[in-house]
This record gives sequence, structure tokens and C-alpha cells, in this order.
Amino acid sequence: MTTLVVVKKAGQAVIATDALITFGDTRLSNRFEANGKIFKVDAPAGVSYIGMAGTVAHFPVLRKALASLPKDQLRFGSKDEVFDTFNKAHPVLKEAFFLQTKEDDNDPYESSQFSVLIANSSGIYGLYSYREVFEFKEFWGIGSGRSFALGAMHASWNKAKTAREVALAGMNAGCEFDKNSAGPVELFTVKLKK
Repeated sequence: MTTLVVVKKAGQAVIATDALITFGDTRLSNRFEANGKIFKVDAPAGVSYIGMAGTVAHFPVLRKALASLPKDQLRFGSKDEVFDTFNKAHPVLKEAFFLQTKEDDNDPYESSQFSVLIANSSGIYGLYSYREVFEFKEFWGIGSGRSFALGAMHASWNKAKTAREVALAGMNAGCEFDKNSAGPVELFTVKLKK
């Protein structure tokens, strides 16, 4: 899996991830493959950085599905905009990329199968399988190393001066203790709108 975090502090939003890919018991480190888990989307309101946890297939699929939408439909500046954008991407994921939407027969909606974190000048967001969107006030993490990252970010919150410091505390803990996470850490910083 992965360790992926977002942090909002001191006028900045940060998104960071590890660089390890796993296939069962096999590890594919950054030494052998670039393993980028965050991609940039240039939208009308500015740049958003999007990262995911889950199967490696998600990364090119979501990147290309979003790129196929008209640029004016790429909006990530609020919970509603994130929801609307991913709701518009859902039919594209099904039709063009053969998304398997079934998770359980009792599911309330078709699943998009994604766990996503977003950082941009409007804030930090999380999106989950049924297109549930969260806007985080301070920080959050996803992936197999999230518990370690959340604990470290919580412990460092009051001492850290910047979002970067908090994110690195989370990433260092995830890479240290989660068997499915390893460096180097990839980190992007965005200045928040006032």
C-alpha cells in the first residue's frame, strides 16, 4: 500500500507520499521504478496535487480520466466541487477504463474504488470510494501507514512551525514502521488563499 498525507498549516497546504510499490511480498523500490504516487492537475482555479492509495492501476487511470474531462469541469476548490468533478469522472472510469464498481452487494452506490487526497490553494481534501468528500482542517493520512503518520502528525502539530514539518513527521513515521512504505518522500507545497 502506501503512506500518503495532507497537511494545512501556517498558510500552506502540503501533500506527501512514500515511493514504494508492493506486489504481495515483493517490493519495488524507487531504485528500480520512479513510483510517482502524486500527480498535478492544472485546473481553471489553479494547480491541485492528487495522490492515491491502492492498486498501482489507479494512478494512470485516474490521471487520464481527469485529463479527458473538459478543463472547465476540473474543479477542486470545495467539497462540492471535488464531489462534482469525481462524479463527472465516474462514467468515464466505467466506460473508457473498465472500472469494476462492485465491492459488496449491499453497497448504497457504485464504488469508484479510490482513496484520494488532494491539496491545493483552497485547502486539503479526501475522497473515498462512494465519492464521500472530506475537507480537513489540519491534517489527514491514507494508506497502510496512515496510523503511524496520523500519530506522528498529531504529536508534532503544536511544535511544528510549518505544514512541511508536520507532513515529514508523518511520512518519516509511516516509512519507518509500515512494511509497505519506504522513501524517498515526494512532497509538494501550495500557498493557501487567504
